[in-house]
Amino acid sequence: MSRAPLVRDAVLAWFDVHARDLPWRAPDRTAWGVLVSEVMLQQTPVIRVEPAWRAWMDRWPEPDDLARAGTDDVLRAWDRLGYPRRALRLQDCARALVERHHGVVPGTEAELLALPGVGAYTAAAVLAFAHGHRSVVLDTNVRRVLARVAAGAAMPAPSQTVAEVRLAETFVPDDDALSARWAAASMELGALVCTARAPHCDACPVADLCAWRSAGHPPDAHAARRRTQPWAGTDRQVRGRVMALLREALGPVPDSAVDAVWPDVRQLERCVDGLVTDGLVARIPGPGPDDPVAYRLPA
Repeated sequence: MSRAPLVRDAVLAWFDVHARDLPWRAPDRTAWGVLVSEVMLQQTPVIRVEPAWRAWMDRWPEPDDLARAGTDDVLRAWDRLGYPRRALRLQDCARALVERHHGVVPGTEAELLALPGVGAYTAAAVLAFAHGHRSVVLDTNVRRVLARVAAGAAMPAPSQTVAEVRLAETFVPDDDALSARWAAASMELGALVCTARAPHCDACPVADLCAWRSAGHPPDAHAARRRTQPWAGTDRQVRGRVMALLREALGPVPDSAVDAVWPDVRQLERCVDGLVTDGLVARIPGPGPDDPVAYRLPA
């Protein structure tokens, strides 16, 4: 007999008590607010996203508001959430919502997947959390919970597998509302209890049902394939410094000021060229071929 119903009941009961009070879970949340939260939460912790989300929704409460905003304002508002291309994709998504759906976030998987920057996970999350539809919401936290509880593994495989999706499907209740709550509860358990580095098994509502715990907590079989790149000295750090300089500037920044943010000239040039290519930075040519260029956020 499958343990899925027992696991679901225990996790849902735990969630009833321990769920965090997050604004994108509030009864007055909008589908647009849910979509914004999901984009912001990609690779960024809740503690950094919550104040940014509140400010964003105060400023651009509907897709039409963001669609009409200046790109420079959007990038400044994104501030230090990281991966600023997400801000551009979110604005492109807002424009598509206005053009294709009269500013309304659609409620079908096909329509959501057709939006710029919306992949399988985001579409599933919006279906569940914005529209209350049954879907398989499989983020990093849920993958880790199911790997441990059901598969007896310390961590899931580095890349999502078909078998993993099928396993997750068996845990999703048939009822729409219960399905959405299971998605939120299993994500919350992974975020607060069944964490990657220091799981709190003593506080876990499914510790007695966990295959990984029963097996004696075997080590991560995929550890050798997981490489965490340090932040210091990376292109991400260089790009971040350039973006911070331009966000804080009132106008175009001369290339001499950009040159001063990083000592490695070649790495800096590569990163600036990448930012220009990605549409995150605009390069302003000098009046003559030998005159210095300047940089600014795109208008």
